[in-house]
Amino acid sequence: MGKTYERIDGRLRAFIEAQPLFFTATAPLAGDGHVNLSPKGRRGTLLVLDELTLAYVDFGGSGAETLAHLREPGNGRITLMWTAFSGPPTVVRVHGRGEVVLRDDPRFPGLFARFPAEAVDGQGGVRAIVLVHARRVSDACGYAVPLMDYQEERHLHADYFNRKSEEEFDAYCARKEHIATSLDGLPALPLPLPPLPRTGR
Repeated sequence: MGKTYERIDGRLRAFIEAQPLFFTATAPLAGDGHVNLSPKGRRGTLLVLDELTLAYVDFGGSGAETLAHLREPGNGRITLMWTAFSGPPTVVRVHGRGEVVLRDDPRFPGLFARFPAEAVDGQGGVRAIVLVHARRVSDACGYAVPLMDYQEERHLHADYFNRKSEEEFDAYCARKEHIATSLDGLPALPLPLPPLPRTGR
């Protein structure tokens, strides 16, 4: 039986932080726009900041649909979902409003410094931080989710972007069709990218 919660309590926080994978879902306001669903990995790049706020690092990729939907005026809707592939069958969802903290935002250095150094320091491909302000927190049984064994992190993404200089990463973003603009023509990631600020760590 699913339940809703007033906040991300200690048990839910422990579950969220233990999962190696989560999903984000967003959509544009237009009824005929493209709904987006993205898997997110890279352990240590999602934090529960407090009982109603989460943050994750947005890395480079072939699109920027999530950023576009969150930056669309009057939008910002986002759902995060975690599911247990081992242990008790559990699905946790956080429905809320997302906010994109770009690299030139004054809040960026302080937020970025809160992530574990081993997860983000020296990591290429960082585009932004996404803040999620929870409006609904719930869990469900997850009885239909298969049991699967977690083996290890894939390092292909990190290795690929770590080989790129800031200039090369900016050029990569510029030549991708749906990074500056979403599938539906919404502004996504502002280019050229400002320099990645130092965190003082």
